[in-house]
Formats: sequence, structure tokens, C-alpha cells
Amino acid sequence: MKTAPLIPRLAIVSVLVLMAGLTHAADQVTFQLDWLPGGDKAPIYVGLEQGFFEEEGLDVSISQGRGSNDAMTKLATRQADIGLSDITALMMARAEGEMPVKAVYSVFSEAPHAFYTLEESGIKEVADVAGKQIATSPFTSSNLFLPLLLDINGVDEESIQLINSDPGTLAPMLLTGRTDVVISWITDHERYATNARSAGKTLHVMPWYDAGLEFYATSLIASERFLNERPDVARRFVSAYAKAIEYTWENPHEAAKAVHAVVPEVDVEMAEATIRSIRPLVYNEASDAHGLGAFDAERLATTWEWTARAQEADMDMLDPEAIVDRSFMPGATQ
Repeated sequence: MKTAPLIPRLAIVSVLVLMAGLTHAADQVTFQLDWLPGGDKAPIYVGLEQGFFEEEGLDVSISQGRGSNDAMTKLATRQADIGLSDITALMMARAEGEMPVKAVYSVFSEAPHAFYTLEESGIKEVADVAGKQIATSPFTSSNLFLPLLLDINGVDEESIQLINSDPGTLAPMLLTGRTDVVISWITDHERYATNARSAGKTLHVMPWYDAGLEFYATSLIASERFLNERPDVARRFVSAYAKAIEYTWENPHEAAKAVHAVVPEVDVEMAEATIRSIRPLVYNEASDAHGLGAFDAERLATTWEWTARAQEADMDMLDPEAIVDRSFMPGATQ
């Protein structure tokens, strides 16, 4: 009986092994952060550490960012596939020109803008800031929405003294009495609270969504190229990310450890406290009513209305429905 030569048989085996490897190779995805790593960015790290992305056959790398506009630009220029951005920034970018990016999942269904005061100040609600000094960073998007907040709460904008200062000076200014109120985000809560405790003072936080300014904020966004060319990969990513969202707020300590495991300079205790403090941005009446991650048409329209008013833009510049794609939501009909 004749047998096949050894070398050809080995070659065939090698080819089959190579083909099997190619068949099961994970799909590469580049995720774009909109800012520095921390507790508020925990889900992407949870997805890595808990294997949610691996289960979906994805190999995810993370790119750091410097704001929503930076994140959108990197998606539009093929430097990343999917990432995070404030949806109001996406709305304005789409209203003002071509931005081949869409929102596919709502992360913060409430906006993180807030007033920070000290309990001893007697400032308990937004109406109480009339006649007060308010310190803010000149770079925060909160400044755009401040006049709207004051208006709907009956505060004369001319009655306040707005002080622009470097972000790093805001907490010391509040604690030393150089300002009555500070504008910051809920995501900064633990940092401010820690500073206040060190100074023997008690912090009071007033989220703007409790004072009538309710709209979508941080969202999962993706380049249209990614959605059109690799829709199956996009759906698997969103599915894994949704699992990571739920795990993060069910297990805040483990989620904080996941961030630290990838970014050692992130303190576990601080990250965990941040995750706990921002829960109302993710789980709230909007998410209860419409589902976690969902974009409700009416709330989306309201988000654009607030954004257009804040930016003094014509409402007709944008159809807010044009910036979202709900077909990538877990369970969506394809």
C-alpha cells in the first residue's frame, strides 16, 4: 500500500491549522474614551476584565481622549471605531456640518451638571443662588446650560457673579469661602466630598436634573463606517457593553478594581465611590420608563431643544432622530 509523502501531509495540516486560527480570530475594535480613565468609565474596563468582549469574539483596545469633540473627530477619521461622547456635542456637530457618527446606546440618561455648595451656606436649591458668587471652569459645557437653568428656576442671571477659574482651584475656592457655589459634574462628587471631609465641612450637591433640566448626556457613539462595514461586530460590542453596564452598578467594588487593573494610577476606593455616586445618571426614571440604553423619541427631541436653546441655534438645523441608530441595541430587530 502506498502512503502520501510526509512533507505534503504536514503542509496540509499546517494550512488547516492556519485556517482554523483565522476562522476563530477575534475581531479588532478600537474604543475611544471622551476623557481620562476613572470610575465613570468603568464599563469598558469591566468588559475587558470580566471577559464580556472576549465572549463576543472581540479584541478591544482603548484609546484615551480629550473631550467629546476629540472623540468624535477620531471616530470620523478612522482612528477609532466606537466610543463615548456627550450626545449634545454630537447634535451640534451634526447640525453644523458633516459628522459621520451616530449614537447607538444611552449611557447617562440624565446630564451630570450640578451645583456644589457647603451645608453651612444655607443654599439648598437652585433658587437660592440668586445674588451669590458662582465659580466655574471656562471649559465646561455646563456654562452653556446655566442661563437656561437659572431661567426655569426664576433666578435673574444678572443677580449672580460668575467667576471663571482653573478646574483645580474650584474645590479650594468653595472650601475657603472665596465662592458660594461651584459648577461641576456629578462625576466629580467623590473628589469634592473627600476635600470637604478633610476640611471638616459637609458638601451639598444640587443636580440640575432635579431642577428641571432633564436630557440625555454621555452616549455610546460609533462611526457610520464601522456600523455600515461591520454591523455584526458593532452589535456584539454593544451587547457586551450593555452587560458591562449592568455588572458595573451591581458590583461597584469589582468594577473599580477592573479599572485599576488596566490603569493602576486610578485609585480603587475613589473609583468605587464615583461609580456609586453617578448611579442616578444611569438608573433613573427615564431608564425605568424606556429601558437601559434606550433613546426615547420625545426625550431625544427635548434634548435637542435644550441644546439648541443653549447654543442659540435654529431648531430646524437638525432632526434629532438622524443622529441615532437604535438597530444596534440588544434585542433590536435587524
